[in-house]
Amino acid sequence: MSLSRRALLCGCAGLVAAGGIAGVTDLARSAGTDRTHTGGTLRIGYLPITDAAPLLVAHGANTVAAGAVDSAEPVLFRSWAALAEAFLTRQVDVVHLLMPLAVQLRYGLGADVRVLGWNHTNGSALTVAPHITEPEQLAGTQVAIPFWWSIHNILVQQYLRAHGLRPVIRRSAERAGRTVELVVMSPSDMVPALANGSIAGFTVADPFNAAAQVRGVGRIHRYLGDLWRDHACCALVVHQDLLDRRPEVAQALTDGVVAAQARIDTDRPATAKMLAGGYLPQPLPAITTALTYPKPPPVRHPEWNPQRIGFQAFPYPSFTRALIEAMPATLVDGDTRFLDQLDPTRVHAELVDDRFVRAGLGGATPTRIEEIDPS
Repeated sequence: MSLSRRALLCGCAGLVAAGGIAGVTDLARSAGTDRTHTGGTLRIGYLPITDAAPLLVAHGANTVAAGAVDSAEPVLFRSWAALAEAFLTRQVDVVHLLMPLAVQLRYGLGADVRVLGWNHTNGSALTVAPHITEPEQLAGTQVAIPFWWSIHNILVQQYLRAHGLRPVIRRSAERAGRTVELVVMSPSDMVPALANGSIAGFTVADPFNAAAQVRGVGRIHRYLGDLWRDHACCALVVHQDLLDRRPEVAQALTDGVVAAQARIDTDRPATAKMLAGGYLPQPLPAITTALTYPKPPPVRHPEWNPQRIGFQAFPYPSFTRALIEAMPATLVDGDTRFLDQLDPTRVHAELVDDRFVRAGLGGATPTRIEEIDPS
């Protein structure tokens, strides 16, 4: 599967448009990196969210074998569109991407991208203005999402429909019609927008939910892990040619991320301090809260521990299948024709290469049954 320059340019433009962000600032920031990059080490790109923790800790704690990952600071991007574009244009080599976005890149744009494993599970929430206590109060309002092809968009739409609300795009929401307008917004803009009343809520990864709560401008209404147990949000994504030409580097990268995930779980407060020390711009209390949630609000499924972001790398095929089955019913602003060709039983084998993570976990191949409750 090859990606022509024409398709790449059109695809990148589509990603920028779909993300609702011009991306110019982000790309200008990344222009300082060497685009020819003949050194051989992998450059990390990331969004400033706790989803990126395994990659950032792998870099900061040197859990990846020497010579595999660039020692320079990972490149920070402010939107998913900008991060995806930088990855497709080889400005960065390894990223954490939304699982549905990885599907779009491979099947919608024809990019040779592969998922090596999961970066994390859970770690997201629906945060609303303090006065909103029931989902019905979202009728007639705007709710922000980070990207059309995101688990956040999928789950918030399922949640809204379960409560008799209808998501809409490119049209104003109406209270009488019980509609909720979804808008794409950069995660860093969500807390200010909620604070000034531009939106009634947002669904995104932490620490933005925790930051809104710490600042007193919003409250967590539902953890997304309370809607889909231990769902994958972001995955570790690389280009196919890395696996073909340098499998030993792919293995070193995967081993380093697995080791970083274990390190995070060993001492989450220490991880928060590392991330606040230069990787993430949010204040330490928000990052610490996002990694620990010592006093979560009542949840529907307490046995799921939905407030707790999880760090494990094995990519369950059952999740990929359930994700592909959910995507066609999700309203997005963009071309969805690529979904027509997808066979839920085949996508995992085509998109995910789990041999490296299986080796890193000692050959484990666990299975599970997906537990989903959008009510």
